[in-house]
Order: sequence, then structure tokens, then C-alpha cells
Amino acid sequence: MENLERERAIVLDAYLDQALKPAERQSKTQISRTRLIDLERMVLRDKSLAGKNTPRVRKAFDNYDLTFLVHASTEANRGVLDHWLEQIGVSTHSLMNTGLGRR
Repeated sequence: MENLERERAIVLDAYLDQALKPAERQSKTQISRTRLIDLERMVLRDKSLAGKNTPRVRKAFDNYDLTFLVHASTEANRGVLDHWLEQIGVSTHSLMNTGLGRR
């Protein structure tokens, strides 16, 4: 579970890193996405987790769309970043309507 969470954070960081050029971003996200797919499969098939009723395991499976991000985005026929943003309540429309300003 820890490796899955770490790799998910890495892929999201790569998507959101403004310093990366598009080619670098694509390369980093593709590598991380492949690793994330493997880690998601391992967690989904891990029989030892089925018997655990810890808060961490319950929360992970209750939030399937965020925990198993690549699988959930594929099932929803969306990109990983689009799916993640939707799950946390940010839409493309709301992003496009935002403006830079001072508070």
C-alpha cells in the first residue's frame, strides 16, 4: 500500500509540475503510470489485505477511484489527471474560469 501511495504521488507531481517540458512530462508520467498499474494490480490481488480491517485498508478500498487511479480512469474512459481532478471536485470548466489575482 505504501509503494502504491508513493507512486501515485509521483505521477500526480509529474502531471502538475510546471517546470517540466511536455516531452519530459510525458516521459515521466508514462514510466510512473506503468509502475502504478503494476502496483495497483498487486494491491488488488493481495489476499492478505482481504483479512485486514485497518482504517488504512478500509479507506483505500472505500476511495477506489483515488486509490486505484489508473484502473479507475481507464474504466471511466478518461485521462488520469482528468479523473483525479474530477474526484477531488475540480472540473476542467472551473479551471478554465479561474483567474490569477491578488488577495
